[in-house]
Amino acid sequence: MTRLERLPYLVLHNEQTPLKDVYGSTDGTVVVECMRIVPQGVTSKTAIVFSHPIGGGAFLPLVTALARAGHHVIYANTRYRGNDSALIMEKCVADLGACLRDARQRFGYEHLVLGGWSGGGSLALFYQDQAETPSLTRTPAGDAYDLTTLDLLPADGIMLLAAHVSRAATLTEWLDPSIMDESQPFRRHAELNIYDRSNPNQPPYDDAFVQRFRAGQRDRNHRITAWVRAELETLRSSDMPHAERAFCVHGTMADVRWTDPTQDPSDRRPYTCYLGDPALANDGPVGLARFCTLRSWMSQWSLEATHAHGEKNAARISCPVLVLNNTADLACTPSHAERLFQAVGHDRKEVHHIKGADHYYVERADLLPQAVAICSDWLARHDFG
Repeated sequence: MTRLERLPYLVLHNEQTPLKDVYGSTDGTVVVECMRIVPQGVTSKTAIVFSHPIGGGAFLPLVTALARAGHHVIYANTRYRGNDSALIMEKCVADLGACLRDARQRFGYEHLVLGGWSGGGSLALFYQDQAETPSLTRTPAGDAYDLTTLDLLPADGIMLLAAHVSRAATLTEWLDPSIMDESQPFRRHAELNIYDRSNPNQPPYDDAFVQRFRAGQRDRNHRITAWVRAELETLRSSDMPHAERAFCVHGTMADVRWTDPTQDPSDRRPYTCYLGDPALANDGPVGLARFCTLRSWMSQWSLEATHAHGEKNAARISCPVLVLNNTADLACTPSHAERLFQAVGHDRKEVHHIKGADHYYVERADLLPQAVAICSDWLARHDFG
């Protein structure tokens, strides 16, 4: 077996903001924890750079397998590693940009390819959008944060590997629409509660119910956004305009796909989700967006406000794109892969399906070589060797 070298290192960059949202220094220094994973004795002119809004993927099976196949891999943890309660997507872009520039300067890579695994897919597309055509000077909450001044280095290609379209879109598709009042989250509308056995709407659901359910999810996301906007306006009108507020979002794992296998059909196991029993995960401690701040909601979870929307970002990029869909994925379903593929606004794109593969390649480790072979072939054909 190929021996790997794992080199942990830090990338530092500086910014000045009036509000701190992570632990760390007080002088504006931002610390990006990185790990370089390379096969021992193998050189390469290309680095595959992975990042995810909340990081922690340096030991993922696919990340390690790509390195064992002879590729140089870098995993960059954003400043929000392991905690997205105050996460700002624009700052994740800045952290990824610092890593890419350092990879070229420190290690001399000629080509940099973004590895967009899972939630890292929409981050990669958001980054590339702003690297190719910088435009954003404020976050969705209205705070000054100028990406146009960062001189972001465009990647040479993007691999979207078991990726979803965005954190905001994914959360909205999982929001429990039976919650009609955020101040009373456990008083739920029985006819929209898919976990209520007294609900007259049972799987397989008819189209009318699904449309009503999906509309309710979007409406709930918009209601939370409206409340957040009002809270921010109140704070900005006070004597502490940079103050922040934390809040809790209940009911974030209610998707008709979990209870009805005919919705977005695939090879996934029915009646479960990537967090286990969806009825328990719906209000469990690790659900998406469970703990939020006002500014974080606007940046990563608001369907109408976020700048990090994979489909919109994909339409504006010019680099080649590989989309890899795992057909038994419990988190990123086939419709997301198809939406991302269709959204890329040029023809230097391709999509591949790995039948039976789960999100992490844990249940079907035997399919990991197939994923690696597809990636390696794509990299070679684009001279990213």
